Amino acid sequence: MQENDVVRALAALAQEVRLRVFRALVVAGPAGLTPGDLSAQLDVAANTLSFHLKELSHAGLISQERQGRNLVYRAAFDTMNALLAYLTENCCEGQACAPADAAASCHC
Repeated sequence: MQENDVVRALAALAQEVRLRVFRALVVAGPAGLTPGDLSAQLDVAANTLSFHLKELSHAGLISQERQGRNLVYRAAFDTMNALLAYLTENCCEGQACAPADAAASCHC
C-alpha cells in the first residue's frame, strides 16, 4: 500500500460517523448493508450518510454494488488488511507483539 493511500484511508476513518459506518460494514461482512439499513442502524440522516459513504468509497475502504433497486455497501476487506499490514509492517522489530492466545481469540 502506498503512503498516500494510507493517509487517505486514515483521514477517512478519522471522523466519528465514518468510523461507525465502516465498523458496521465490517460487522455485516460480505453480505453488506443498504443505505437504509445503515441509516436506521446508526441513526444517521440519509443525506449525511450519503456524504460519508462517498468519502469512504473515495478512500477505497468500501465498495458499492447495485442489486436491483438497492445499493449494497461492503467493507473493502483487502484494503483494510493492507492498511493494517502497512501499519504493523515493522512492529516490534519482527518479534511477536501480542500473547499467542490473543490472536486465537479473534474470530475474523
